[in-house]
Amino acid sequence: MAIIYDINPNELIEKAALELKKVIKAPEFSKYVKTGAGRERPPADKEWYYKRAAAVLRSIYINGPLGVNRLKIKYGNRRNIGMNQERVFNASGKIIRTILQQLEKLELIKQIQKKSHKGRIITGKGKSFLDKLAK
Repeated sequence: MAIIYDINPNELIEKAALELKKVIKAPEFSKYVKTGAGRERPPADKEWYYKRAAAVLRSIYINGPLGVNRLKIKYGNRRNIGMNQERVFNASGKIIRTILQQLEKLELIKQIQKKSHKGRIITGKGKSFLDKLAK
């Protein structure tokens, strides 16, 4: 049986985005918002929200319990500020929180709070969802 490590990540994210588009709805603000403070413009791709949701789901599958802050760092970028040195900016937390809440509602991920680990982990339903797409 194929798992997500056997397929190109971009292909998996594209397939998962198409499937997620059927079950989640992009919020109204996603048409106008930038994906982070380091960006100059909103994304040109109209389906960017679903691709980000699929990428977040894949990241949680691979990297174990992840919280909003670690995901903000992962999806952040560097910005050229003219003559000054580049600075690192985090991604938008509102977008990531909204995606995580929608994935929790679908029961693809769940929240854990132990002393040693905090964040969200993938559920069995989420694993099977991504593994089926990897075929």
